[in-house]
Order: sequence, then structure tokens, then C-alpha cells
Amino acid sequence: MAASKPRSGRSTPLGDSADSEKMEATGSWDALEWTKIEPLSRSVSHRNLVFLLEGEQVMVEGYGVVLVNTDEAGTLLVTNFRLLFLREGTRNIVPLGTVPLATIEKFNKMVVKMQSAPRQFDKTPPRRLLQVIGKDMRIIVFGFRPRTKQRRAIFDALLRCTKPSRIWDLYAFICGPSKFSNTDPQVRLLNEYFRLLGKSSSHASMSMIEDQSFTLSNDSWRISSANSNYTMCQSYPFALIVPKCIADEDILQASTFRARCRLPVVTWCQPGTGAVLARSSQPLVGLMMNMRSNTDEKLVAALCTQLAGMGGKRRKLYIADARPRKNALANGAMGGGSESSSNYFQSEIVFFGIDNIHAMRDSLARLRDYLDTHGATSSDGMSSFLRHGGWTWGGGNLSSMSASVSTLGDSGWLIHVQSVLAGSAWIAARVALESASVLVHCSDGWDRTTQLVSLASLLLDPYYRTFTGFQALVEKDWLAFGHPFSDRMGMPTISGSVSVSFELSRQSSAGSFPSSPMRQSSGSYMSQPPSSSHAQTSNNYSPIFLQWVDCVSQLMRMYPFAFEFSSAFLVELVDCVLSCRFGNFLCNSEKERQQCGVAEACGCMWRYLADLRASDESSHVHYNLFYDPLKHDGPLLPPAAALAPTLWPQFHLRWACPAEAQAGEVEAQCRKMAIKFSELEKAKEAVERKAKDMAAVMESISAELRNEKHLSSSATSLAKRASKESEAIKRAVQSLGCKVHFSSSGDCTVDVENSLIDTQKCIYTHSKRESDGATQQDEKSDLSVSITVMADDVVPSNPIGRVCEALCPLRTRDGGCRWPDAGCAQLGSQFVGLKANYDAFDRLSIYDGYFQPK
Repeated sequence: MAASKPRSGRSTPLGDSADSEKMEATGSWDALEWTKIEPLSRSVSHRNLVFLLEGEQVMVEGYGVVLVNTDEAGTLLVTNFRLLFLREGTRNIVPLGTVPLATIEKFNKMVVKMQSAPRQFDKTPPRRLLQVIGKDMRIIVFGFRPRTKQRRAIFDALLRCTKPSRIWDLYAFICGPSKFSNTDPQVRLLNEYFRLLGKSSSHASMSMIEDQSFTLSNDSWRISSANSNYTMCQSYPFALIVPKCIADEDILQASTFRARCRLPVVTWCQPGTGAVLARSSQPLVGLMMNMRSNTDEKLVAALCTQLAGMGGKRRKLYIADARPRKNALANGAMGGGSESSSNYFQSEIVFFGIDNIHAMRDSLARLRDYLDTHGATSSDGMSSFLRHGGWTWGGGNLSSMSASVSTLGDSGWLIHVQSVLAGSAWIAARVALESASVLVHCSDGWDRTTQLVSLASLLLDPYYRTFTGFQALVEKDWLAFGHPFSDRMGMPTISGSVSVSFELSRQSSAGSFPSSPMRQSSGSYMSQPPSSSHAQTSNNYSPIFLQWVDCVSQLMRMYPFAFEFSSAFLVELVDCVLSCRFGNFLCNSEKERQQCGVAEACGCMWRYLADLRASDESSHVHYNLFYDPLKHDGPLLPPAAALAPTLWPQFHLRWACPAEAQAGEVEAQCRKMAIKFSELEKAKEAVERKAKDMAAVMESISAELRNEKHLSSSATSLAKRASKESEAIKRAVQSLGCKVHFSSSGDCTVDVENSLIDTQKCIYTHSKRESDGATQQDEKSDLSVSITVMADDVVPSNPIGRVCEALCPLRTRDGGCRWPDAGCAQLGSQFVGLKANYDAFDRLSIYDGYFQPK
């Protein structure tokens, strides 16, 4: 049934004032004290719900609802994407009570009738509960106040929205690509193929896909376009890596001998040795196991390429059948079966004994029940002694503790995880130690086969332990090779039908409350009639991908330095896959995603996760602080003794035991220290840059000071010289009988005591050399003074020359000079004064022998 949408964008409020008045008259809910819980508001303003995602709309609201797991009251909202529980008063999201609709596996209405004391008339109405079981290991129960229709409205909204009948009604299509658009996954698949073939210099593009020019090859392998239109195999990708010596005609013929046409193809190859990992489905050998195919045998034999440096010796081939041997034989009755080593060249058949999807589904359900029963936040609100301050497990005595441990073991989940780990480690060892090729298959080749091949690739290739490589691994082995995600998650397929079936009664293995003495003494649990119960499961639903991610977390625990990403990244990855918020994991195959236009219509999960990491750079919680690519730059080959899995705390315990789920507390502390160290490093770099800038400024200032000092020294020297020269001029002029007065403006007044000549003024100037804007004095240059005295009736053009003519004792009457060697200057064509070298003049006396007697 398609999800209905509100016409006005407003939610549907539940209950009315009359119902509210009736609530006050109802009996109490014991420890929960429901009569004291009053909603603070009758409506939630959707404008203030800033936590709503793009395209998310509120469908129904319920007020005064109690989350029984934690005794919290609040408002319960059903949107077109998730079930939201807001804490009363603060309107903060309660993570335990908030679950995406696609993550809900089942939900049921339940009624709890409390036992009354003997001979007491029972007026207490039964408790009305809504139990929600998630695929992410949580079981939560919401309690509704009696005599309201809130539970019915929430339940009906979940019926409409949880399992839409059409794939286009999923939130991923409603939201659209938003800012999380990305390149086409086919392009990324080709780029990974190019890397495996040693053609990393080539880059794929959509034009290359359209004209089918992607068929590159190396010495042993080539990329085939035989399935470019998905006509050969609808669940395989459009491009396949096959032996170079096998033609496309043989590939088409060989596909008919394998279940669902999933023929043997290469999924990983080792560049150095030439060994490969190949995958397929079971061969159609029949009940008597006597059916054969020459082209299939030829194709499988081509996987045994020649060993390098062994003189043409061909490598060994292991055919790893993931099923138990008896299951493989049983499939023969339906036309399937397993290979015979006598029919396949230099091969050996190995059975891993991994159970089918149904066993995994039941195992996870039992594990979920165990965690809910013995966790700190039990969904019934009563049975967990840890929740109420107890210190033992579910009963308080040794026998009950032993029973709890047995329940965990009986779930079988850890045994299944160990089987997948052991099989993958065995495959990786054969490739790494023997340079052998391994062909892996199960029945259809898309569940257990995918688990084994992708995990073995992760062990063999360090590239897949990085963010970029891990994305390439998941997109290649899980998405491109057709793991049926829609069937395994119970989502609608492209055909328009919902891949679910309806169970009318809940089984204990599917999440019902196991009986306990306390439950029996407290009250009785009654399921609603079948018409009101809605337990949603699918015959094809199975947590195969979740189990594989669990195996990856076990490897990370064994090799904490080998992975670039952290356990928190894996938890985020699983949550994104289960929520169906993005389009990457919708549909059952690459072909269906292409038909739906998922890459264009939906957001990309990888882009979303990359944006999260980019927000905090290397300090983000998705990064593994201990990652050392040089420490494990080769294959990881864990010995059998190390393959002892344990519960994945960050995922399995985060809802049932939130305090104990912080198993990565040491990592968290290291992350805080790393962040602090990073902040100190940035502060150090900032201080160093500031110190460098200050040093540059100081150097500049020092250079200016040195220049100023040099200029000051030059000015001081010039001043001393000028003073010295001024003193010499003064003495020279005074020796002529003149009085010299110097003013601050630089003018020099000369008083001449001569009866024939009036008192005149003499202006003294000195010449300077200027170069590049700075005044400098050449100590070897001459500084000259010209003094001329003239009669009053004569007005010369140069007043100094007039004084000089009157005062110069060496001037003859005819205008000549009696001291031709004195360095006098010639102005025009006649001598007009005295230009003396004052350094020399200072050392002379006017009475020296220069003056010849008449």
C-alpha cells in the first residue's frame, strides 16, 4: 500500500480534550505513573523541527507517549522516513526511540493486563503497547494512555509507510539526489576493473560504456561486453573479467550450465603471481551428478594459468562450495549440485558448511532476543535486573547466569560468523601461499559466495582496507554482482510488489517476550487478535550483508593497524544500508537500478559519508587513528586459533547495553588526544608563522636602522666638516680685517672696516652632492666661498664678486692675479674673486712667502 501524504503538510493530531479528561480518571501505571505525565503542548510546530531531513514530512503525531525501555515520556512522530521520539519538554530526539521505517522488521500491538490483588475489583485498564523490532538489534516498546486512539493512528501510519508497495514511494526517491549526487556506479566498476588488470592509467567514462570501448585486456584476462545488455545474465554486471583465451561465444554457451546463468568469472586477480578469485553459481549437474558442459569445463580450466618461472606448469584450482555437503547433494534433486574434481582440470573440491539465509535470519533473531532480555534497557521495562541496579544476569542466581550464556551460544550467530571468517581465511591462504586460483560458489552465487569472495579480497588486497578501496569492493562484489538487497531487506522491487509476507502470530524467535518469573507475577501479556497484529517478515529476508560487516569488524579487532576506517564507520555504513535513505542498495541487481534510474534520482551514500569525513578531516570518528599502511602492506592470513569472534559491541550492544557498548573508549580517548594534539600542532604552526613574520619585520627594521645610522654618520661627518670649513672661512675673512656673523638661516654677514668701502653683506653658501635622494659629502671635494667687495656706485651682477674684488690682496690693478697657483676660479673671461681650497687655506698664513715684496 502506498504511503499517504498529508495534503496541507500538517500532521494529524491525535486525541481531544475529552480524551484528556478521561485520562485523569484512569488507574496508575505503577512505576511509570502515567497519570502524572502530561504533554506540554498539544501540537508540535513543524517549522521548529530543524532535525527533519530534506523532503521529510510528518504524517502522524502522538502525545504523552512513554518509551517503556527507559521510562521516558514524549511525543511520537511518524514521518515518511522514520519513527521519531521527542523527549517531553526539550523536544530533543531520543536515539533509542527513533528508527528509520525501512529498518523496522516487525511491529505489533500488544495488551498487558496487570494482575490485581485477591478479592479486589479490578478497575485498572490494560496497558496498550506498540512493540517495534528493528533490523539493527533493537526492540523498543511504546506505551499509550488508555481510552485514546493514538496507538491505532500510529499503527495505521506504520502500515502505510513502513512497506510501500512501489519502490518509488521510498524516501530515497522522494528526497532526490540533493547534494549527495555522484558519478555513475558503472564508471566506478570499470575503473576498478582497470586497476585489477594493471590499466590504472585508463579512466572510464559514460561514452566508453555507450560505445563499448571498455574491453581492455592484459596477458591473461580481458573485459568482456557479452552481458552489456544483461541478456546473458540479468543479475551480473554489464562488464565481466574473463580469461583472454575464451571467446564471447563460449561464454554465452557456458552460462547455460550454471544456475541463473551465473557463469564463472574473475572477481580479483593478483598482479604478481597471476592467481585469481572467481565466482559463480552451482553447476546444473542433476541428481546423478552426471551432467557436463565442455564449455564450462574449458572456462574453469582457463582459470589455471601458468605459474611464472615454472616452465609451463599450471597452477592448481580449488573449487570452494560454501554449502554443507549434504545441502549440495540435496540441491541435486532440483537440478543443481556440485562439481566433480574428475571433470575439472587439476581441481580440488572443498565444502565450507555455511548455512543458508534462513538459518542466519533465525540466528540473528535469537541473538536480538537474548540481548533484549538480559540487557540494561529491556523492552518490557521489568525483566532486566541490571536496569534496576542489580549486578547479575536475568534472575540473580548461578543457574540463571548459566542459562543466559547458553542462550547466547544457542543463537548460533557467532558460530556462523566464525564459519564465514574461516572460509575466507582459507581461500586467502591458498591464493597467497600456493599461488592457486579459487572458484567460489554456493547455490545461486549471490549470498554466501559474495561473503566469502569479498572477505577474501579484503584479506589479500591492502587497497580494499582503505575508504576508496572498501567502496570499490562493496560496489563490485555486492552491488554489481547482484546481491538481492531488496529481497534481503524486505523492500519493494522494481516489479512493484513488496517482497514480504505477513505472519499473523509472533514466534518467540522473532522477538516476543520470553516468559520469566517476574513477568508472570507482574501481569499477563496478551497479543491482539490476528486481525490487529502485524508482524512483517519475508521468506527471503536475511541479514547477509550485516553478517559480512560483522566479519569485517572481527578482522579489525584482530588487526587494528591494517584498516583506514574505524568501527564507527562500519556502524554508519550498516545504518545507511538498513534505512534505505540513499539509492545505492536499492533493487536486486545492477540492471534493476539502471531501469529505475537510481543513480540520477537518489542520493549517494558514499558521497554522504565522504562529506561527513571532510567536515572534521583526519580527526573524524570514521578514521582509524592506529592505521599504519606500512605495517600490513601485504595479505592478512589469520591462523585458525585467532578466528574466535565475539559480539561487536558498537553494533550489537549499543541499544541493549549502551554503557557497555563503549568498547572503543580507549580509541575515543586516543581520538580526543589526537584532536588536542592536532590543535596544538596548528597553534604551534600559527606561532611559528607569527614568529617568522616578526623576525622578517625585525630584520626590516634593523635594515632601516642600519641605513639611518649610516645616514646619521654621514650627516655627522658632513656637519663636522662644514663646521671645520666654516671656522676656516671665518679665520680667513677675519684675517682680512672683516667681522663675520653667522645666522641660523645660514646667511653670513661680513662687516668690512674700510673707509673707502661701506659695510656690505656677504652670503656664504656651500655646495653639496646629492645622489639617490640622500645628501652625501665627498670628503675629497672642495668647498668654496667667493667674496667680492665693490664700490657703492658700481652695481655688479654678483654681490659676492664685488666684495671679492675689493678684498682680494692678490688682485692687480689690471685685473690679474698675483697668486695664479691659488686655485682661483675664472668666471667668464676674467678673475672675479678668490676660490681657495679651504683645507689648504687654513694651513696658510697671510704673511707667508707667497706674497712677493714689491
